[in-house]
Amino acid sequence: MDFNDDVALDTSQVQDSRGVGGRVALGGGGLGIVGLIVYFVLNSLGGVPASVPLSTDGVQRNQAVANSDLAKECRTGKDANGKPDCARVALINSIQGYWTDQFARSGRTYQQAPTLFFSGSVNTGCGGATADVGPFYCPADEKVYIDLSFFRELQSKFGAQGGTFVEAYVLAHEYGHHVQNLLGTSGKVRRGSGPTSDSVRLELQADCYAGVWANHATSTPTSGGKPLIRSISQDDVNRALDAASRIGDDYIQQNLGGGRVDQSQFTHGSSAQREKWFLAGINSGNPTECDTFGARNLG
Repeated sequence: MDFNDDVALDTSQVQDSRGVGGRVALGGGGLGIVGLIVYFVLNSLGGVPASVPLSTDGVQRNQAVANSDLAKECRTGKDANGKPDCARVALINSIQGYWTDQFARSGRTYQQAPTLFFSGSVNTGCGGATADVGPFYCPADEKVYIDLSFFRELQSKFGAQGGTFVEAYVLAHEYGHHVQNLLGTSGKVRRGSGPTSDSVRLELQADCYAGVWANHATSTPTSGGKPLIRSISQDDVNRALDAASRIGDDYIQQNLGGGRVDQSQFTHGSSAQREKWFLAGINSGNPTECDTFGARNLG
């Protein structure tokens, strides 16, 4: 994928706390894969409860973070074509631009949510977290959090092909959770796990919402009237589907966990389901086609 060179970027939608604060102690060296899944479920269902033993000696909640370097380096789509951090700014701009327009068409107002880049550890409205939990959305403070080393680990540990559009899929999925929060969907979710659980349906819907954005990415205009994203190739889509397959519950359990697939512990959906619902969003471009809660067959 590539970006239109002459379209302005809005770095105010990104906060950069890399290099600020210490590292969260977890009494044993990280959450690991199982902890990652548990944390994601708790987070998606309204935040990590106080009983989760996370210390908070990292970036403090509401602490000011600097993005002056991003503002200097990331001015236009040309910068996004040459610098990974600027590409991430552009992706966030495009994703939020689409949802702003979509909410307006539905008679609603979309509330922008910043993404915070952190390194090592961070303290959020949902509790403290380390890079081990991967990217996540915190409904308590309405922010997306990501340690950018996740994108390297997605290739080195999960075996994904990687690429800018893979990062787009991940970010658009997290903003899908923000959309769910704004629409009140997240608050209706009951705790639980399993192949048809509410937590799985929530995650698959976020995948579908990511696909919906991707469908409109090259036609969503900025305030200047021109889209940020110039083109998305079939190879880009294939890479995103590859990534989706490698973060399915069955793939993680079999390849990064104990080697046995236990559907009763599914929290995000199988690899096939994640691919199916991302494609449903891309192919339809319609958020109403993302009703995973009403679907009798999740795939």
